[in-house]
Amino acid sequence: MIRHLFTLIWNRKRSNMLLIVEIVLSFFVLFVVSSLLVYNVYYYRQPMGFDYQNVWEINLNPGADTTGYNQKLQLTMQRLKAAKGVVGVSKSGANTPFSFSSMNGHLHYKGKQSPITKNYDADDDFRDVLKLNVVEGRWFDKRDVASTRKPIIINNAFKNAMFPGEKAVGKILTDAKGENESQVVGVVDYYRSSNDFAEDEPLYFRRRALDYDATTMKQLSYERPVVLVRVQPGSGAILEQQLIKEIGSVAKGWSVTVNSLVQNRVTQLKVVLTPLIVLGFVCGFLILNVGLGLFGVLWYNINQRKAEIGLRRALGATGAGIGGQFLSEMLVVTTLGVVLGMLLAVQFPLLGVFGVASGIYLQAMLLATLIIFALTAICAWQPSRIAAGIQPAVSLREE
Repeated sequence: MIRHLFTLIWNRKRSNMLLIVEIVLSFFVLFVVSSLLVYNVYYYRQPMGFDYQNVWEINLNPGADTTGYNQKLQLTMQRLKAAKGVVGVSKSGANTPFSFSSMNGHLHYKGKQSPITKNYDADDDFRDVLKLNVVEGRWFDKRDVASTRKPIIINNAFKNAMFPGEKAVGKILTDAKGENESQVVGVVDYYRSSNDFAEDEPLYFRRRALDYDATTMKQLSYERPVVLVRVQPGSGAILEQQLIKEIGSVAKGWSVTVNSLVQNRVTQLKVVLTPLIVLGFVCGFLILNVGLGLFGVLWYNINQRKAEIGLRRALGATGAGIGGQFLSEMLVVTTLGVVLGMLLAVQFPLLGVFGVASGIYLQAMLLATLIIFALTAICAWQPSRIAAGIQPAVSLREE
């Protein structure tokens, strides 16, 4: 039976070849889109590592006012902590959760360079405000004030990259020149702060006290302090105005901007999802065109092969057998196209394109294959029914 199907396909190799090329291209596009889909769904299901609900981000900009800068900032944080409705306050850098800012670098351990590593400024209260989960060691505290080495806290991804199978606490890392030393005092499990679809990348937190330099602050905008405030559930505009008023009473002339992390998350999601939605529409349009093409080819084949169908029915072939033959031919053609498409797609995991895990590519191949075969079966079903309903006397009389 299989040999007979291949013979029929070969006899119409020109039209089938065009169909195979169309299926190969469609499979490859579906594979790329499926890779993005599987990648994003996979990381969307991973834990964020922090709680962004009921957390506000307050951006402070003193402008030209640098007089008593640290003292004003210290007093501002004290006022915020004392405000009714505030649960916790922490000072951070500009690369807060869901911001469009990041800081990257490398650390070294015994001659081994870390992968590109994100770094964040954090104080002793940062963990409590964002509810981070420390799985090894501890968070920053007063003991780090007298430390001769810069204390840092890493995540599990950094630990697995630099100290696989070892305890990370106590490890001493350096910069590229081997001069500035940092000591690991704790490990958190996750901190995926960029967006819901971000990878779990290596990172570390460095302890940052109220030591902003006025000159540096004027030169680099990311040195301007950002305060994260955890508020009680249900807090709204009234508390926001109260906090702005408290800041204004201490730091007159400073500009204050308040956003919730929930709002920042929505903004990030719009930026991330927009190209994915556009790509999804393009892929859907492609699938529609492929489906119409398959339907049209089958319809044309049936009209061209009415005499053959009538002869087979006259020789005893059943309607179900005729319909099954047309469906089987299309499935064989689709299989040939999918196999050729897989030869292209398999290069992605073999070459490590984009640094994505091989498992994601394999799942994308499976998803693209299922979509192509489902599309073929759906488009071939109605024409196959038409072929099965052709009566031998009618088709032979037309010929």
